[in-house]
Amino acid sequence: MAATVFAAIDVGSYEVGMKIFELSKKGGIKELNDLRYRLEVGKYAYTNGRIDQETIHYLCEILNDFKRNMREFGVTSFRACATSAFRELKSPALTVDQIYRATGIRIEILSNPEQHFLGYKSIAANETGFKKMIKKGTAIVDVGGGNLQFSLFDKGELVVNQSLKMGSVRIRERLKELEKTTIHYDQLVEEFIRNDLTSFENMYLGDHDIRNVILMGDLVTDRIFHEDLVDRILTKAEFDKRYDAIAHKSVEQISEELEIDADYASLAVPTMVVVKKFIDIFNAEALWAPGVSLLDGIAYDFAEKNSLIKSGHNFENDILAVARNIAERYASGKEHLEGTTELALALFDSTKKIHGMGARERLLLQVAVMLHDCGKYISLDHVSEHSYHIIMGTEIIGLSIEERNIIANTVRYNNAEFRYESGYGEEGQMDRSRYLLTARLVAILRLANAMDRSHYQKVKGLKASLKDDQLTIVLDSTRDLSLELGLLQDKVKFFEEIFGISLTLRRKKR
Repeated sequence: MAATVFAAIDVGSYEVGMKIFELSKKGGIKELNDLRYRLEVGKYAYTNGRIDQETIHYLCEILNDFKRNMREFGVTSFRACATSAFRELKSPALTVDQIYRATGIRIEILSNPEQHFLGYKSIAANETGFKKMIKKGTAIVDVGGGNLQFSLFDKGELVVNQSLKMGSVRIRERLKELEKTTIHYDQLVEEFIRNDLTSFENMYLGDHDIRNVILMGDLVTDRIFHEDLVDRILTKAEFDKRYDAIAHKSVEQISEELEIDADYASLAVPTMVVVKKFIDIFNAEALWAPGVSLLDGIAYDFAEKNSLIKSGHNFENDILAVARNIAERYASGKEHLEGTTELALALFDSTKKIHGMGARERLLLQVAVMLHDCGKYISLDHVSEHSYHIIMGTEIIGLSIEERNIIANTVRYNNAEFRYESGYGEEGQMDRSRYLLTARLVAILRLANAMDRSHYQKVKGLKASLKDDQLTIVLDSTRDLSLELGLLQDKVKFFEEIFGISLTLRRKKR
């Protein structure tokens, strides 16, 4: 099979980059070219929510240069992504459309969890190093221009992912006037971020024993943690030595020593202070800077989705692990969630001929089941509404904003009256296709949840059979199901309405 030539484009806060890769089942991922241009898109976006026309014009010139480069290398597919600077624009759609009309390149604005997930995939691509690291408690730290993203692994499982508005460009812009008045800029940065880091430590660290820190890369971190390191790993003592060599120097000195432009050099101290504070909070033993970036993650994601590589790491399990931890944080009943999940997935799998949904929709259903009761933590009244707001306010790694909206509405209408037709187009800007998907997931969740109305997990399994337009579901249970079967009738009617079939429920004969 011929190799695919793929280009990944990242419109970052202070840099626009493109990597071209050769992707194949035999050769895996091979980097062919790496282009970077300094462009401070985030400089004005973070302060006034706009990008000036001069910057947009220069960005379009860069993208058109990328197009010429793609033609030279025979690129057949590409993906262009933007991150926090575009997320903070007052009118991102207008800016994206303006760039598309000038270049023919449609920029995709990644949400925080989508961005972090792609970056995380670039690290997991180094399967040997990644698996070795996460055997002990490990944090992935990605200091971008606008945001700081981090994930915590404990015993090989992803337990926390969060985002803080603590990026290097954002810090520099907020402190640029104060920097002129002090000779201890690193201390100023530390004081500026202290409160947010203290809140993070109190809310999320808990009893997790974090021994390793993995640092996502860009030009600044690549120059700071250059490749003379063995396996690109530093002990805490080695990091502290490198920190002292940078944190107390002027921008001009850093620029000369790292051989980077002064604008890049101005980001070195904020980046180093943030990383040092995390290492100190965790009391970490080592820092790994594998030298990968969002561009590598975009290529890895494309190759994985197009079956050009097979990952040794199950990324869907990470999404589910985060959902489980959210449910635990909001004191949801573990046994009920496990029982309802089994029933919901059994319903989904046994009725594929009816609903036609795939693996991604199955994953969204699992997450919805795990989070459908989290609103009880707020109040036992209006649980579904509280659950909706918790989900919409919580970043879940690997899920887009649209997918989170589907999950939140699935949970909302588990108990609330379903909004017909007028329900889409509101709040989360749900279009028709997402509205219909939500309706299907609600129908399955309602049915599965009602089967465990008593929270005793009476139903141990089910078997479905379809003949013409008649679906029969046989429930396997040795216990009295009077409550469950009695309260299922309205759920049955909704299921029939959504899928256009007749549904009969009965107990397995013994």
